[in-house]
Amino acid sequence: MICHTVVFKLKHPAGSAEEQHFLHEARKLSAIAGVENFECLKQVSSKNPYDFGLSMEFANPAVYDHYNNHPDHVQFVQRFWVNEVAEFLEIDYTPYPG
Repeated sequence: MICHTVVFKLKHPAGSAEEQHFLHEARKLSAIAGVENFECLKQVSSKNPYDFGLSMEFANPAVYDHYNNHPDHVQFVQRFWVNEVAEFLEIDYTPYPG
């Protein structure tokens, strides 16, 4: 299992129509085959500069690779992510044995 997470800050003003549109488009990623437990999250801690998060799980590395290379994901990154995200941190986890 891989838990794929990304926290980010958008270039758009908080509460703007552009912000809402970006989040709407991001939620469409949940429809890609193999995406499990998708969440679009609002970051509430004062301990970091990010505003939002996306979290999802994949059964194994092959399913994760399928997602990364899926045309809908590639298009989202090219059309929205590159142009509208100001800062981000991506973290991918697997269960720690023990």
